[in-house]
Amino acid sequence: MATNAQPQNPNGEYAIPLQSLEGTVERLTYHNEDTGYTVARLVPKGKAYEVTVVGNLAGVNVGESVHLRGQWSTHPQYGRQFEVRHYTVQLPATIEGLRKYLGSGMIKGVGPVTAGRIVDTFGLETLEVIEGQPERLHEVQGIAEKRANMIVTAWERQKQVKEIMLFLQAHNVSTGLAVRIYRQYGDDSIAVVRSEPYRLAKDVYGIGFKTADKIARNLGLALDAPARIQAGVLYALSSLCDQGHCFATREQLLTQATEILEASEETCRPQLEGLIAQNELLAEDDAVYLPPFLYAEQGVANKLLRLQSAPRDRLGVFQAVDWATAFGWLDTHGSIRLTEQQQAAIRMALTQRVTIVTGGPGTGKSTITGSIIRLLKAKGRSALLAAPTGRAAKRLSESCGVEAKTIHRLLEFKPMAGSQFQRDRENPLEADLIIVDEVSMVDILLMNHLLSAAPEGCHLLLVGDVDQLPSVGPGNVLRDLIASEAVPVTRLETIFRQAEDSFIIVNAHRINQGQMPIFQRDSRDFFLFAEQDAEKAADWVLDLVARRIPERFGFDAHQDIQVLCPMHRGTVGVGALNERLQEALNPPAAGKAERQHGSRTFRQGDRVMQIRNDYDRQVFNGDMGRVRHVDLEEQAIVVSFDGRDVAYEVAQLDELVHAYAVSIHKSQGSEFPVVVMPLLPQHYMMLQRNLLYTGVTRARQLVVLVGSKKAIAMAVRNNRISQRNTRLAARLNAAHAATGR
Repeated sequence: MATNAQPQNPNGEYAIPLQSLEGTVERLTYHNEDTGYTVARLVPKGKAYEVTVVGNLAGVNVGESVHLRGQWSTHPQYGRQFEVRHYTVQLPATIEGLRKYLGSGMIKGVGPVTAGRIVDTFGLETLEVIEGQPERLHEVQGIAEKRANMIVTAWERQKQVKEIMLFLQAHNVSTGLAVRIYRQYGDDSIAVVRSEPYRLAKDVYGIGFKTADKIARNLGLALDAPARIQAGVLYALSSLCDQGHCFATREQLLTQATEILEASEETCRPQLEGLIAQNELLAEDDAVYLPPFLYAEQGVANKLLRLQSAPRDRLGVFQAVDWATAFGWLDTHGSIRLTEQQQAAIRMALTQRVTIVTGGPGTGKSTITGSIIRLLKAKGRSALLAAPTGRAAKRLSESCGVEAKTIHRLLEFKPMAGSQFQRDRENPLEADLIIVDEVSMVDILLMNHLLSAAPEGCHLLLVGDVDQLPSVGPGNVLRDLIASEAVPVTRLETIFRQAEDSFIIVNAHRINQGQMPIFQRDSRDFFLFAEQDAEKAADWVLDLVARRIPERFGFDAHQDIQVLCPMHRGTVGVGALNERLQEALNPPAAGKAERQHGSRTFRQGDRVMQIRNDYDRQVFNGDMGRVRHVDLEEQAIVVSFDGRDVAYEVAQLDELVHAYAVSIHKSQGSEFPVVVMPLLPQHYMMLQRNLLYTGVTRARQLVVLVGSKKAIAMAVRNNRISQRNTRLAARLNAAHAATGR
């Protein structure tokens, strides 16, 4: 039986007289996993009609009988509804209730069809059979031993989760987190929550320090308890790292920690120093690091120096090349004549150990890479190509005609294998040259792993656009490497003639130079639909994606058009536009399966995006795919990521969001035929030049901006680049000074 407490006034008496309502939950129309807030339809006991009930009903399933206490009210939009303040839950006691309860998706392996067969076989004894005589499930048509075992396991798991729900609910914590906790700790869940509540913030996706702190406080932990203060300091530094910093100064960290903990600096400082003394944190002068980031910064600097100074040169053959002859050979074998700057970049990559090529769209980065590959083949030398994301790797493969892999695949990442990356210094890659594209997306941790696997004597070519947004993860690797002047750099600035006809490329460079983009009536690929009002702008976005662009240009609304937004919230934010675009492009239909999870409905055909790294299944933050299959019996969803199918259990759906609209940050490394981007003054907090530049350069064939020239001008003028706390450039300078290079 589940309960939650009724609010009281200071005298301990109920503040408002409450009314009672009993009935059976018919369906859940909305449920927020994080808060437990639910909108449900209920059939009152002894009645044949439905009523709407709203409130915190975490853990309630379709088919369950509930006793509610609360108040009737009239919502101006949704009408009469019962606002729940207190409830108890009972297992269903009717045949129809059992059918709906078991078929609601709460048990993997039991969908509506299987639920109907089980209830038809055992009637009102159904739950007793599952609980006490599970071997009898074989009596049900279509249930073999494997499925019977799966049902029993899922039932036991559901009971455990219910226990955790009740425990968390008693401490006023959202019970939507119970499944995640159980998935992490299993039968030890309640013991861990009781004894080490702050572990939840480290171990369980979706539980931050504030939630763990709420549990700890309800368990009686004092505000100034050392365990609480240390957990808060660690969380404060992790939060700063989530913003892209590799470290924080002591004062930055203490300021953040005192705000989070609502504690004084005098209380926090000793615990900070204690964490440093225990090596939980590492201090370098005034800089305080989480250990992985200090080791990564030191590792990148040292490994680059090792590559540059290795006695062996795997591409030594190019030191004696007649470059005039080599470039003449390339001109006869290629469709584009190389510029002097491109020739210099190619020569530099093949004669120097570590080099960088950076430039905007249309400046010939792909031509350089392809030419290098041809020269390597002519000399019998090998190359490995990689990029941070699957889409970027696919694009690199297409432009060079050679297989490219994601960096994780290149390094043979195996999550269950201890060190995880199978390629490292002890088991290096085998290549004469490693080429990495889209390096602006590579964070300090991944770069460190990549350099660990580079074989002695090989060359490394890093290609990217330094003016794009920096990596989502900590560090600013490409910008730091260029700023250090420790690595030779070629900056490509000339736009090729064939690219000059594209307003996308011309305007991208204008934006990058602080100039307003050009909007011309005769443009074929760059448009502005002027609109100041947010509601009308959202209507424009919907009409452009669903009707205007497909009708005029022939693009497929489902495959070719991507909406990119500066922000997540608001009328023209990612969340609201996703809801409207899903309804327009992939509405409910007979025979089209769907599964609700929290506030989202995942439907066959939906465009979705992974929002956290899942190393077990090799899908990563920002990967985009399409829902290929929704299995209501197995309670699973299959998503296709660039042709690779990945299965999600219902409890794992919090890793997915809809991707009809995504943030510009999340679009890094991807390209789309068409980009539609709303830009309004209300986005002022996010309107920066590199944000607009990154969004525009995601489009291959068409850009449509919706909004105001004022907002565009705000972005173009704002060249303030958020400073990240990193010491990579300084480390490289120091390392080279020490060696006299």
